[in-house]
Amino acid sequence: MLANCVGKINYIWRIFATGLCFSIFGFGGVVLTLLVLPMQRLFESSVEKRKYQARLTVHYCFKAFVSIMHTLGVIHFSVADKARFANLKGQLVLANHPSLIDVVVLISVIKDADCVVKAHLFKNLFMRGVIKSTGYISNQDPQELLVECQASLAAGNNLIIFPEGTRTQPNSGLKFKRGAANIVLRCEASMCCVLITMRPSTLTKGTPWYKVATTQAHFMMKFTSVEFKNNNDLNDEPPSMQARYLTRQLQDYFSEELTRYERIKK
Repeated sequence: MLANCVGKINYIWRIFATGLCFSIFGFGGVVLTLLVLPMQRLFESSVEKRKYQARLTVHYCFKAFVSIMHTLGVIHFSVADKARFANLKGQLVLANHPSLIDVVVLISVIKDADCVVKAHLFKNLFMRGVIKSTGYISNQDPQELLVECQASLAAGNNLIIFPEGTRTQPNSGLKFKRGAANIVLRCEASMCCVLITMRPSTLTKGTPWYKVATTQAHFMMKFTSVEFKNNNDLNDEPPSMQARYLTRQLQDYFSEELTRYERIKK
């Protein structure tokens, strides 16, 4: 009886704390847009330096946000190899995408992170000012996207890409799109793979924020044990064929890593 009572109190608390955290996130986005980032633009004339400062500001804000979620007991976070994340330079970071906060956690541990964002977020009241100030890349125009990704990596930024393009559907396998493979092939950048799990599932695609897991969720993020190596066997094939083959390789690779992780945890 006591255990059930404690469990219900914990569940109600996590609903409240989740709402509080997302309120803080929204308020923080407005403060950054209306106050902090305009002040940075006022005192720095260089566009590139302003972008770097804005990304660094977002990095520390996201780090604080993740710490708040962890402290309030909303989600337990476990990130392996934090020093390695902090020392990344000019890397294409490929990760699976099980939850809403994956990119937040990634940016919280990668100081100079660039990323591809959905075009509709440029109209989002809470995020558009942040996205424009940091120079994050819109996915609206596929051709322009490739050019901007190439320029970002050439400048030494770490570019975060989710090959699925959106969050994983609950209780379904990974379904990668060819966009990430096209970026890999076009940019020819140094690449690393990051495995993300959220157990039990929460903040998944199509799930309202207030439908929290019955028990506290554990978020785990780490570099894969063996980094993915691009296969050059299809160099003479058309780009579309290369992208299709590489997409299948990436999808199989991440699926195997997730299966291996689940097997170890059982």
